[in-house]
Amino acid sequence: MFEVCGYAAKSAGSRLEPFSFHRRNPGDNDVVIDIAYCGICHSDVHQVRDEWGGAAFPMVPGHEIAGRVSRIGKEVVKFKVGDAAGVGCLVDSCRKCSSCHAHLEQHCEGRISFTYNSTEQDGKTPTYGGYSSQIVVDEAFALKIKAGEPLEAAAPLLCAGITTYSPLKRFGARPGSRVGIVGLGGLGHMAVKIAAALGAEVFVLSGSKSKQAGAKRLGAHEFILTSDAAKMQALAGRLNLIVDTVSAKHDLNACLNLLSLEGTLALVGASPQPLEFGTLPLITGRRFIAGSLIGGIAETQEMLDFCAAKKIRADVETIAMTDVNAAYARLLKGDVRYRFSIDMKTL
Repeated sequence: MFEVCGYAAKSAGSRLEPFSFHRRNPGDNDVVIDIAYCGICHSDVHQVRDEWGGAAFPMVPGHEIAGRVSRIGKEVVKFKVGDAAGVGCLVDSCRKCSSCHAHLEQHCEGRISFTYNSTEQDGKTPTYGGYSSQIVVDEAFALKIKAGEPLEAAAPLLCAGITTYSPLKRFGARPGSRVGIVGLGGLGHMAVKIAAALGAEVFVLSGSKSKQAGAKRLGAHEFILTSDAAKMQALAGRLNLIVDTVSAKHDLNACLNLLSLEGTLALVGASPQPLEFGTLPLITGRRFIAGSLIGGIAETQEMLDFCAAKKIRADVETIAMTDVNAAYARLLKGDVRYRFSIDMKTL
């Protein structure tokens, strides 16, 4: 084992502070990644505040990890020392169940090992995330980042990118389709870029008029202020897909009315409180409400390759590790355009 440094929350809702812990020595199939940047996801805030329950402390958050391989096990074939590499929300799974065999490791029916606030496959060893100097992971759960991609902007793709790419692909964002994006934060801004790159006509739905210029710059064809009843009515029944990125309690009915026949409302924002909707909009339009959880390793690699080919990168504000608590406070106020990326040289 070897010691690494990081930042951790010691209890629910506490400030993040310096924390030293140990990583395992790399096994035959492991890679050691020196972390260059780690994105701040809204789920980090939920977890640190134990808003979803089941949090274990001390907790080192971070599952949008980008860096360079510094050591490899003797059986590693996917990476060589010096390669750019990333780690997303998963560091292992049972690899035996039907979901794992279908490349849906995020839905593992056995034991799933999330990047932090979880355990390794032994069920006992805690996992610690990317707010740290290094991480050790089996090469099967490490992602290749194309050479030359800016790591600070690639890091958020490991969660925000795949969280939006997966439902957009699965539910038919393509040339000729009309896609709505609810919310224009860390997830929403990636959804706009990816949907536009897939050829869809993109509509951003927001309660804040200040988001209009940003939406157009990111690739949206139209911005709809949700308080504008006339524009909302004009859009009714026109959207084939809506990706809802909002992670707080909100009413779904207005979105459902915008969907076409057999349109889909895909939820990717994890609200701690239940959401409400009426059944009539579903019944009368044969509409669907679906959920989507990140993506498997193969799909995540597909997303990274797609984004590299299309020159899609997260819009980031790079911060020092010592500014992480201030960044959390700003994130809760929506004061970031559009993702914080922690520079680990400052750790």
